[in-house]
Amino acid sequence: MLALPWWAWIIVAGVLGLAELHIPGSYLIWVALGAVVTGLVDAAAAGLSIESQIGIFAVASALSCAGGYFIYHGVGRFHRADPLLNERNRSMVRQRGIVCEAIRNGEGKVRLGDGVWLAAGPDMPEGTPVVVDGVQGTKLHVNALAGRKDAEAG
Repeated sequence: MLALPWWAWIIVAGVLGLAELHIPGSYLIWVALGAVVTGLVDAAAAGLSIESQIGIFAVASALSCAGGYFIYHGVGRFHRADPLLNERNRSMVRQRGIVCEAIRNGEGKVRLGDGVWLAAGPDMPEGTPVVVDGVQGTKLHVNALAGRKDAEAG
């Protein structure tokens, strides 16, 4: 069987590197690194058999993929994405506000920051400081802020 020249492995690495740029979510760069290592070893050893080349490629790709796993794992540990990125309403839980339209029969409106939200909770007069206990859709579930009658909304 005919062995590949060393430069063919470098071309394979380039193709895999370009594929990495165009295929979202793939980890082809680590396999491309395995192809580069195979090309460099073949250039230094001058004429390895195809079996040796494939063996080197398999081992180099596996090691680089394992290294990539630890690199991504380490980066993820220090740089966490915003845990509320797709659930912004959860960031309102435990926020304090003030009733701006009396809550009667379990429904009313609450000012939270610079916005007014539909609210559900026990009956409360306008001006009562509240804390958000939960969010369902666009409705906040609130309770009176314990022990504070003149708390600021924030």
